[in-house]
Amino acid sequence: MTTTSAARVTSGPLLWVNLVIVWIVWGSTYIGILFATETIPPFLAMGSRFLVAFVIMAIITGVFRGWSALRVTRRQWASASFMGVALLGVGLGTVGLAQDYVPTGVMALIIASTPLTIVIWRVITGDRPARLTLVGVVVGLIGIGWMLLPGGTRPVSGTDGDVVFWSLMILISSTIWATTSFFSARLPKPADSFALTTYELLSGGIALTFVGLVIGERIDFSTISGRSWAGWIFLVTAGSVLAFSSFTWLINNAPISLASTYAYVNPAVAVVLGLLLYSEALTSDVVVGLTVVLGGVILVVSGESLRSRSTKPVPETEVT
Repeated sequence: MTTTSAARVTSGPLLWVNLVIVWIVWGSTYIGILFATETIPPFLAMGSRFLVAFVIMAIITGVFRGWSALRVTRRQWASASFMGVALLGVGLGTVGLAQDYVPTGVMALIIASTPLTIVIWRVITGDRPARLTLVGVVVGLIGIGWMLLPGGTRPVSGTDGDVVFWSLMILISSTIWATTSFFSARLPKPADSFALTTYELLSGGIALTFVGLVIGERIDFSTISGRSWAGWIFLVTAGSVLAFSSFTWLINNAPISLASTYAYVNPAVAVVLGLLLYSEALTSDVVVGLTVVLGGVILVVSGESLRSRSTKPVPETEVT
């Protein structure tokens, strides 16, 4: 049996550039979604966002990677389409609907449960995460629990029951996102990460647009505000093309625990922007939870770094 150890990038400027992009830009997209869906129906806002981003990414891929990079097999196209529906359709479609009830910072904190699902799958499949990584995940989840204590979250609108329901929906969608991200390495994906992102954007955009049209959503361009346009354009360019490309690179080249740390850092960005740009309520429970959650990312990153330094790379070899 021939085995090959997959090299994962654990340091270097390219890793940190992509991490910072995902941390900051995706943290900002929560407020971008909030602005866009003020006067644009949520499913059509998200669907059109991804379809336009698909066109941009297809052109970028063709020009800079060669048009042959977009040629994929049926199995590769099916895998990319499945990932697009799971990550973008389910994940961000739920976020778009929940914006009316759950504060943006709180949504980002709930999504911080993503690393727990990933660590669980790592253990189930025989991997042994570093002890510090496990401690970091537990610390992060304690922060989430503290923030979600009764009275800790004030609904944007609706009742406390609406907040609980949509918080659970966000938790379910983030679990689907984490599971899809973890098992993506086992799918027959397009070899070029740009092509993978392109087809994910296409399938996610089609799925969300289809759902929007089926449930009766329609866009009246005369009623779209300038702030909604600004939010939508930001989501297309920075949120979809730039940040999603960085995330695709990370889950294919970096340890999954490092790639998933966006779920810890995004809340800090979302909370600050929600406070400054949308005057969202900032309770003491959210402040404490946010502080603890951000401590979790430091432990996760430290745990993965220590593990990579203590584990010598195994060259390609024939094992009998």
